[in-house]
Amino acid sequence: MAAQITPPPSSSSSSLAFSSEFNVWKPMRCCFFKWVSQVCPRIRPTNHFRIKSSNGHPLNAVSMQGGMDGSPLAKGINPEEQEEFFIDILDKEEALSTLSITVVGASGDLAKKKIFPALFALYYEDCLPKNFIVFGYARTKLTDEELRNIISTTLTCRIDKRENCKDKMEQFLKRCFYHSGEYNSEENFAELDSKLKKKEAGKLSNRLFYLSIPPNIFVDVVRCASMMASSANGWTRVIVEKPFGRDSESSAELTRCLKKYLTEDQIFRIDHYLGKELVENLSVLRFSNLIFEPLWSRNYIRNVQFIFSEDFGTEGRGGYFDNYGIIRDIMQNHLLQILALFAMETPVSLDAEDIRNEKVKVLRSMKPLELEDVIIGQYKGHNKGGRAYPGYTDDSTVPKNSITPTFAAAALFINNARWDGVPFLMKTGKALHRKRAEIRVQFRHVPGNLYKRNFGTDLDKSTNELVLRVQPDEAIYLKINNKVPGLGMRLDRSDLNLLYRARYPTEIPDAYERLLLDAIAGERRLFIRSDELDAAWSLFTPLLKELEAKKISPELYPYGSRGPVGAHYLAAKYNVRWGDVGGEDD
Repeated sequence: MAAQITPPPSSSSSSLAFSSEFNVWKPMRCCFFKWVSQVCPRIRPTNHFRIKSSNGHPLNAVSMQGGMDGSPLAKGINPEEQEEFFIDILDKEEALSTLSITVVGASGDLAKKKIFPALFALYYEDCLPKNFIVFGYARTKLTDEELRNIISTTLTCRIDKRENCKDKMEQFLKRCFYHSGEYNSEENFAELDSKLKKKEAGKLSNRLFYLSIPPNIFVDVVRCASMMASSANGWTRVIVEKPFGRDSESSAELTRCLKKYLTEDQIFRIDHYLGKELVENLSVLRFSNLIFEPLWSRNYIRNVQFIFSEDFGTEGRGGYFDNYGIIRDIMQNHLLQILALFAMETPVSLDAEDIRNEKVKVLRSMKPLELEDVIIGQYKGHNKGGRAYPGYTDDSTVPKNSITPTFAAAALFINNARWDGVPFLMKTGKALHRKRAEIRVQFRHVPGNLYKRNFGTDLDKSTNELVLRVQPDEAIYLKINNKVPGLGMRLDRSDLNLLYRARYPTEIPDAYERLLLDAIAGERRLFIRSDELDAAWSLFTPLLKELEAKKISPELYPYGSRGPVGAHYLAAKYNVRWGDVGGEDD
């Protein structure tokens, strides 16, 4: 049975705002059977696919949540015709629409190393609609073919799915085009718009702009794209990369300027760490496992640690880094976002606004950081193993007298009933002894522990600890106390370990794949809302201003070391030992 689809009416675009969003177009070609099974369990499995956003909600079933029964669409359709009916509807929706993705700053490292490979991975997994095109936009003079040659060197196929890899790459590259222009030129964006319209061929056009550019030109690009290259009859969305300002004032000004041309729903502020697999799994671990939720409070948790370390320095990119420093670059966004997800109350639902509401509540419950609860450091040159490692100020792009921190440790507190008195410790740095990103939850000591004498005076050795290792080698493990087999009573600390590469042999998607997929689907759960951004900056702005006003010098630490000694004193101040130091994980 064929369903008749009437194309949506066109609407004119405002010169100062992107067009309102249409719900007609839906991303296609991924997980169709899972979608169908939720809408109507009676439909037989098929080989067709439809996309789902990363929260698992079917994107094409909004108006059919109660199933098929009673729906006007279902009247007159017997079960044998339902499968063909839905496939016909979805295929016609897809045929009537197109998705245009414009990567602004296409000649930069982020675009070449992350964005284009992520788009290809989605295409390889059949998670992009049938009608899609990708445009690169930058000042560099390139032809379509030159762009394709550049990005072809960074494209890879899934380790577990190498079949037809070359064919897929060729098909993807044929959909990639390039337009050179200035970032503040309305004329150049009008030329881009003409090229997009030619490729869209009169279909319902949905446009996604990815701003892979410095923040000082965000507003120029958004203004030009809004006035000259927004969609006239579909939705237009803009992904904005961090940093979102340098403090509360500059962040608020950036938001104000962006909202001259965009609505909040059109702005997707991306923090790629929210797309990491283990960060995604954090709420699943807590809210879908009965054993964890009752323990998730001050009654059982002694402290929580968020650790992000890199084993390399700035290495030629110090010019950008020196303007921001490690606190703005990592702590104020990546680590604070993970903290908010970790500590939030149970949301009403998995809808984006419900989750983001709870994150904002956490941030507003925290007191601003004070200088006495922060340690800053900067790596210096060091000789190790016959090799000389340069210091931060040895970088030719960094001023010789720079006091910008490359390391920071901080203790934060949440003033609410669940977390009152629990220290949340953050530690992040460059040029440390190893690369890692993890969340460590240290539980309280067992009251009146019968086996206390078996542990000696160091009760920390008997502390249960839950570790979520975000990278490398994604894993979740729980440290427990266990009797060593034998006739004596000797206790040992063992791990209950879920190592992802052992349990799930398939390749884990890159964070940018998940976030791009969600932006295409209009799923905002993993993107940062403006009030959330304001609350985050309010915690760090007083500290940053004090550090800069007093010109506080960072504590020096050797390249490849564990960081400044002061970080250990900060932890000891709250009777905490860093979980990544001095143990089996070190």
